[in-house]
Amino acid sequence: MLEIGYETLIITHDMMAEGTHYVPGQDMADVAWKLVAVNLSDLAAKGAKPIGILLGHMLGDGDDRFIAGLKEALGEFDVPLLGGDTISAEGARSFGLTAIGRATYKPVPSRTGARPGDAIYLCGNIGEAMLGYEAMRDAIDADSSAYCRPTPLIEEGQALAPHVSAMMDVSDGLLLDAQRMAKASESTFTLDSSSVSQIAPAGRLDEAMRWGDDYALLFTASPKAQLPISATRIGEVQSLAGHYLLVDGVHPSDSGPLGYEH
Repeated sequence: MLEIGYETLIITHDMMAEGTHYVPGQDMADVAWKLVAVNLSDLAAKGAKPIGILLGHMLGDGDDRFIAGLKEALGEFDVPLLGGDTISAEGARSFGLTAIGRATYKPVPSRTGARPGDAIYLCGNIGEAMLGYEAMRDAIDADSSAYCRPTPLIEEGQALAPHVSAMMDVSDGLLLDAQRMAKASESTFTLDSSSVSQIAPAGRLDEAMRWGDDYALLFTASPKAQLPISATRIGEVQSLAGHYLLVDGVHPSDSGPLGYEH
């Protein structure tokens, strides 16, 4: 955050690398779209209104498609390209993008505000990006848009900002990001798998909670809060007791990584 006069600016920067964040040979229009979307998702988690973006671009094959996808994303999300830089280099490509937004509510939501007694909610679904990736990877006739062209919940974040005690987007997996928020808030998050299963692919709950790339909004609020948008209650915040995260009363780390970590 950056305070300038009466305004609070939210500034975020994220990168995408070939072979890590997108598949080599993938349509570069989708890569450009996703690069914009994942950064705007960070603004959404702060309840911010996007002002503009700065792009760091590595020149290479498919630049015409990249420009087309960038134009589509900027038009869809009504955000201008303010500037940036281009380079020419060898090896796997990478791109960086800085998104700037204006806070629409103060205090700006953070990860640190969850308190015992709060309910835990998720706005959006999990596991759709996982299915989209599999559809693209295996070239099957199924919708891959949740992975290739995610939609940041910008309006939802702005609507929720006055009502939440803590909020972040789910980019690296629900379990990992919930644990991060719990740790930041010095509390224990207890998730109910039966509630989470309502917003996950049938039969693949555990994978969906760990996969990531969903860009849903994870937030906490009073259980009595009159939320302005639809969200699924998936758990409760408790006083810190041993673990930061519990699922059905058990810490889930023994069955594999909680999510994606660099």
